[in-house]
Amino acid sequence: MPAYNAEKTLQKTYSEIPFEIVDDIILVDDASSDQTSTLAKELGIHLVIHEKNLGYGGNQKTCYKVALERGADIVIMLHPDYQYSPKLISAIAHLLMSGEFDVVLASRILGGRAIQGGMPLYKYIANRFLTLVQNILLFTKISEYHTGYRAFTKEVLLALNLENNSNDFIFDNQMLSQIIYKGFKVGEISCPTKYFPEASSINFVRSLKYGISCLLVSLQFRLSKWGIIQSKLFTNN
Repeated sequence: MPAYNAEKTLQKTYSEIPFEIVDDIILVDDASSDQTSTLAKELGIHLVIHEKNLGYGGNQKTCYKVALERGADIVIMLHPDYQYSPKLISAIAHLLMSGEFDVVLASRILGGRAIQGGMPLYKYIANRFLTLVQNILLFTKISEYHTGYRAFTKEVLLALNLENNSNDFIFDNQMLSQIIYKGFKVGEISCPTKYFPEASSINFVRSLKYGISCLLVSLQFRLSKWGIIQSKLFTNN
């Protein structure tokens, strides 16, 4: 769980985790100003606290590093803001355990109810546009590149040099693009959308910056595949 000021939603998120299949829960508190860490300790969650805020990508880097150190075979990223349903963890894990996929994305688009779930119209339109362009540039077909609900096998995390990625929100997109670049098998599962005041969300200006960055990452991917440029994000090592 990459957490930042998640005190109001952590308990509800935690209560819906299927513990019969989950062996370990890790929460990385990215220098929250609320009681996120205190609540995590009360719940018995393995807690890591950043002394200063590193950003969403920096938080994930710590999450995956700690998960591997603690012997994880399958790692599922679940936001503690309750925007994504913890009840899907079992289904996601079984998809990875089948051996058919290396990565599973919980897509808010597949079910066709993103707007009904509260996704702002401008975000929905931007999501569909960016996904279309990225599918063209990455030569693949994924319903959504921008979900924050993702799962990986240990082998995927060991194969990626995540330290080369941004500490900001574009980290997710860089990571998924690297996964596709290396030829890992990506599966998707439908996930209901939840937007409410306590759920974390970036504003319009940061969304615009994120969208432009996504297009640049995809362009780097394609130019790297063609051998026109060398990028530290996309290597075969």
